Amino acid sequence: MKRLVFLFTMAVLAGGVLSAQTADAECRKMHDAATNSEIETFTVNGVAFKMVKVAGGTFQMGATSEQGSDAYDDEYPVHSVTLSDYYIGQTQVTQELWEAVMGSNPSYFKDDNQRPVENVSWNYCQEFIEKLNRLTGKNFRLPTEAEWEYAARGGNKSKGYKYSGSNDADAVAWYEKNSGSKTQPVETKQSNELGLYDMSGNVWEWCQDWYDDYTSHSQSNPKEANIGSNRVLRGGSWYSFARIVRVSFRIHYSPDCRFNDYGLRLAL
Repeated sequence: MKRLVFLFTMAVLAGGVLSAQTADAECRKMHDAATNSEIETFTVNGVAFKMVKVAGGTFQMGATSEQGSDAYDDEYPVHSVTLSDYYIGQTQVTQELWEAVMGSNPSYFKDDNQRPVENVSWNYCQEFIEKLNRLTGKNFRLPTEAEWEYAARGGNKSKGYKYSGSNDADAVAWYEKNSGSKTQPVETKQSNELGLYDMSGNVWEWCQDWYDDYTSHSQSNPKEANIGSNRVLRGGSWYSFARIVRVSFRIHYSPDCRFNDYGLRLAL
């Protein structure tokens, strides 16, 4: 990565001053190359977004040792989960993408359309996804809770961090200590091992699953419970303490609840 940055710097010096937009685009290309991520770009109504391939594997889900005394009871028992390949959004769904699909923006913090969309319920996310699929001909969805945690941990590239991409929350997360009490544009913190941004903090991310207690049984591509009352959210938000933006922390709310720190990330 250092060599890529050096070569890019030399190119700028040799070729003159690049526009900020061009420089940013080149830096993102170098980042994607450095993480060796397989990325697919989709465009809807002129707005592009990226999906990162997550190679399948087996991981320990729940309050693993690095979570220490911060873990809560519903993060136990730790259990083995095996997943097949899938794709997940490189970023949280932005206000720009939501508006391109839905024609409106429900967010509370609206001064920058690269902020994540928020103030959306699980039910409203399903409406967005249904319309997105009609526009693209694809089968986007919300990630399962297991897919979300595996990706947040860095998949098969995981280094065992407490937060998504670091043991230092400030490096990877917008949370109560540094957010300024509002969301921040996506991709402005360090990514995790898979090149995914904001899986700790900024906005909570709805998962597909009904909330249920963990069991100690090993699972393969676990699906949601058949019925429940609350849907799972993961990742914490701009409003959360550091303890809440850990990769194993989980909450659940009614699928019709919406707040100014509830958002989403796509899966495929």
